[in-house]
Amino acid sequence: MIGWLRGRVMLSPPDGPALIDVNGVGYEVQLATASDLALGDEVELFIHTQVRADAIVLFGFVSPADRELFTTLLVTPHVGPATALAALRTMSTPQLRDAIESGDVKRISQIPGVGTKTASRIVLELKGKLVDAPAPDVASARGRPSDVEEALRSLGYAVTEIREALDGVELPDGDSAALRTALQLLGRR
Repeated sequence: MIGWLRGRVMLSPPDGPALIDVNGVGYEVQLATASDLALGDEVELFIHTQVRADAIVLFGFVSPADRELFTTLLVTPHVGPATALAALRTMSTPQLRDAIESGDVKRISQIPGVGTKTASRIVLELKGKLVDAPAPDVASARGRPSDVEEALRSLGYAVTEIREALDGVELPDGDSAALRTALQLLGRR
């Protein structure tokens, strides 16, 4: 999976993917903030890779927080990549998080393609599961907790809950052992 790209903007149409040259290879990337890019600009993008039966699609973000909110929006029923991108093009990440946390359905329904029903569903699914700023990584230098954190999020635990439980904890090497330990820690809370 592609998680990050650094390159030069070769093409940046207002309604399509940007073309980013990375050492002679051109990547088409759907951007959340295409208006900020000019031809020839050097960019660093955090990438969400979506693999479908008919295509591999790259979505680019200027910060890890933007990418995290995009992927979080995707877990909401009836919210796909186009809607999640529209949300990030309409509001900044902090504004969108505030709207979700405050239950501002009216403000969220102003996103193109989002009606009152979908806005209500976004609030219902995500309220209380978002953090204001990216917290430091949850643990060891080996990078294991990011996999564990992702697994725990898929089980319904909130990011803040996971990070509080695992803060400063050294998890075992194996994936299953690390997940088991993390679940035990969360169960004690």
